[in-house]
Amino acid sequence: MPGTDKKTKKRKIITIVLLAAVLLNITMNLAGNALQTEHYTLTTDKLTRPVRIVFISDLHDCTYGGKDQSQLMDAIRQERPDIVLFGGDVIDDYHKSTDNAVLLMKMVLEEYPCAYASGNHEVRRKDTEEFYAAVASLGIPVLHGEYTDITVNGQTIRISGLINAYNYPQQLTDCLAAPDGEKYSILLSHHPEQFDYILSESEGREHRYDLILSGHAHGGQWRIPGLLDQGLFAPDQGLFPEFTCGQREKNGTVQIVSRGLAKTLRMALIPRIFNRPELSVIDIIPQT
Repeated sequence: MPGTDKKTKKRKIITIVLLAAVLLNITMNLAGNALQTEHYTLTTDKLTRPVRIVFISDLHDCTYGGKDQSQLMDAIRQERPDIVLFGGDVIDDYHKSTDNAVLLMKMVLEEYPCAYASGNHEVRRKDTEEFYAAVASLGIPVLHGEYTDITVNGQTIRISGLINAYNYPQQLTDCLAAPDGEKYSILLSHHPEQFDYILSESEGREHRYDLILSGHAHGGQWRIPGLLDQGLFAPDQGLFPEFTCGQREKNGTVQIVSRGLAKTLRMALIPRIFNRPELSVIDIIPQT
């Protein structure tokens, strides 16, 4: 009967649309929304025992495993880090709450020594100073031109941080004075595109940073393996960005850029494609 045929055809269309939606959801999660742990290994003659660092960048107040951040905490615990570092944009200037980020930082500090430096999203908010105060009240050093020393297995790691090397020149000057040549020195610098500038400003100084940790670029957002390995677009780098993730080295300083942890729901207009959120794990081992 004609009426029955129309109903059958309608059901088929609805079924196809629903299946397509489910497949799209699965694909987006696998290709751009599911947490991925990335491991990096560096060597140094400044340590006699290995040190493992977990680096968290660009959380944008997202949650993993629900409001209790259980998935992210489980992923951190599984790596058994010595130090956890927060590298900016842990909150979002388009999202009113900071509760998810503060809870994660509180939970991490209960188990691991931490340090934090902010990014561009923190400074654009009206409650910037209140957020910094909340982080400091937890007991996490807020590093904006300052440094903190963390001892691991009898070895001192020096952690410095700044907001933006271009916009806060005094912070950069103060940070560049921190390395002493004996301690392994790490700089939290949110903007990866400022790497060459920081190195140029380091010229003539006796000591430089061993490692610079950055985020901000979100892995270039849309990635095609083998074709767009650094992604399609990144803030402050534009189309076809130079460096949005991974590891590079210049003049004895290594830079590691995290793809960050912001998920599609926080970036609905520019979802990740083949660009999964990254939890960075950095092993620094003695040079043999």
